Amino acid sequence: MKPPRDKRRPSKARPGQPAQAAFRPLPGGAAPRARSAEAAAPKQAPAHAPASPRQPVPRRTGALPAENLPLILEVLPNADYALLDSGDGEKLEQYGPYRIVRPEGQAIWRRALPERDWANVDAVFTGDTDEEGIGRWRFPRQPLGETWPMTYAGLSYLGRFTSFRHVGVFPEQASHWSHMEGLIRAAHRPVKVLNLFGYTGLASLVAARAGAEVTHVDASKKAIGWARENQELARLSDKPIRWICDDAMKFVEREARRDSRYDLILFDPPAYGRGPKGEVWQLFEDLPAMADLCRQILTPKPLAVVLTAYSIRASFFAIHALMRDTFAGMGGRVESGELIIREKSAGRALSTSLFSRWVAR
Repeated sequence: MKPPRDKRRPSKARPGQPAQAAFRPLPGGAAPRARSAEAAAPKQAPAHAPASPRQPVPRRTGALPAENLPLILEVLPNADYALLDSGDGEKLEQYGPYRIVRPEGQAIWRRALPERDWANVDAVFTGDTDEEGIGRWRFPRQPLGETWPMTYAGLSYLGRFTSFRHVGVFPEQASHWSHMEGLIRAAHRPVKVLNLFGYTGLASLVAARAGAEVTHVDASKKAIGWARENQELARLSDKPIRWICDDAMKFVEREARRDSRYDLILFDPPAYGRGPKGEVWQLFEDLPAMADLCRQILTPKPLAVVLTAYSIRASFFAIHALMRDTFAGMGGRVESGELIIREKSAGRALSTSLFSRWVAR
């Protein structure tokens, strides 16, 4: 799909980049969109239950990596997905066979298409318009099933109408997927990928199809089940993917103690979240430790670490500085900016999230 959280993604096309993932670097910046990484229920900030205390993150020494910013990674309309129009706090999208309308707080401009185009849709998300709130879908034409078949770059997966407005894929992430796939194919060696907060698994499937051994971690049992369904639908059941339902922070802490190593790490955390045993995640409190742990579990010849941040009121400069500090002394470069989707109707850019990635070469 697109060219997903990942939730599904360089300034130049990489080897192995699918044709559907059309994107290019643009000057300037935009603003983030909210996102939930939980498929079973939205992640809420806990009323009490403070996060467990963590050891201070060490200050890394050595030269800071080179930098490339701002980098705007763009997804264009294609046969699998298109942002048809946006405005007045909503977006009109085409997901495979369905046209749907969902709330979109970033779309503060006026709609470009006439009302008849917005009325001629298959599904509309209604009810609570808060990103993490519980809502419902209305089907103007005929009742639709919970799931429907979708594709991304030849990979089949399931779209799903969830009660918290998401449909199981984040189209803007295709830019990261294309970049990751190019790195894996260009490595010409076995590559181990860790996908944290992996949601419904499209990034994991793209990595596995490219030849990587993948570890997929998400706190939601429903998300893991959905991801496994997608693996079967994509006919990739023979590919080496470990599906792990666990708190992401606890998992990487254990991997560091076990001396487990990965060549490429994706992490796409929510602003707030809870693990399967009530573990608390708070982005600004826990992200520095998570980033440092990702550095600790890299192989001696790593490829990249990719961070995407949704649901935050911040500049990408904040996570850019964090990633440069984290990977000080390791060379490479840190590229940071925003993920956007290019609208089909008037060509406007809808910003969805911030990102920062350290690339070894």
